[in-house]
Amino acid sequence: MAFSYFFRDIQSLEKTVKYLVPQFIGRSKVRIWDAGCAMGQESYSLAILFAENMGYFGFQNIHILATDIEDNFQEIVNAGVYQTKTVERLPERILKKYFRPAAIPGHYQIIEEIRTRVEFKKHNLLSLRPVSEGFSLIVCKNVLLHFKEKERVDVIKMFHMSLAPDSYFLTEQTQKLPSGTGRLFERVIPEAQLFRKIEKKIELPMAYAYAS
Repeated sequence: MAFSYFFRDIQSLEKTVKYLVPQFIGRSKVRIWDAGCAMGQESYSLAILFAENMGYFGFQNIHILATDIEDNFQEIVNAGVYQTKTVERLPERILKKYFRPAAIPGHYQIIEEIRTRVEFKKHNLLSLRPVSEGFSLIVCKNVLLHFKEKERVDVIKMFHMSLAPDSYFLTEQTQKLPSGTGRLFERVIPEAQLFRKIEKKIELPMAYAYAS
């Protein structure tokens, strides 16, 4: 499982959300796939940032599907309960607005308004079977660096096929797209590794099929 924490790489997340919110407002549904979500901190951070920037009604149309390969993460992150030490990096205003002391001493729980916008599911990226299609944004920020070059290329091609037309892919700020995928995306802002999908037919491995 990839290591993460709340508001990790906050500049990339903030710049991405601010760029995308004007495009997402007015849509009846905005589907986001957070691939390799670890213990859910990144997924909930994304949800909080969209809530901060979209207003109540716009935020109700956000749906984040968060996936990871581990077996035991879903029950933990569905509850949205985290140890106090994991939220210490958060600004005090964000902590007070979106977290409450949990029933377990020394823990905080994310408020229900945020939890209901995030769904967690077990998924193996290297199966090359996307969880769905038609996503407006795919985020994969702390996993691809652990893959071999060919695996990275195949996974990014899968992401490309899973995105709706004119949608976006966000990856780690310190990473660059592998050479085999550069013509599938164009970078849209200098402050983050945020890329717009370029419509292009690509060949995927035979394993490509939607996960059940």
